[in-house]
Amino acid sequence: VQLVESGGGMVQPGGSLRLSCAASGFTFSSYGMSWVRQAPGKGPEWVSYINTGGGMTSYADSVKGRFTISRDNAKNTLYLQMNSLKPEDTALYYCARYLSGAWDYWGQGTQVTVSS
Repeated sequence: VQLVESGGGMVQPGGSLRLSCAASGFTFSSYGMSWVRQAPGKGPEWVSYINTGGGMTSYADSVKGRFTISRDNAKNTLYLQMNSLKPEDTALYYCARYLSGAWDYWGQGTQVTVSS
């Protein structure tokens, strides 16, 4: 199983970024997927979840209305569109495979920094 995130970077408050997560080594379309972030000095924070077909999504209250999770099962890729970014969104963002109530595989993360 391999999950490789990309698309992070530095952006000003109010800006946008789109993260991608390329999955390999497993049947991507058979698993729910999540984005999880970790800010410096803090524990992991769940951000968003999407089910296998992409028809059901959920979001943490802190990002609801600003972030959109999606997936392309034909490309084995998970996405996170992040709009109206705030300094408190600064974190290392991970994609994670979801199985039976837990995240069993994580990527290496991509850094998002929101600063003026």
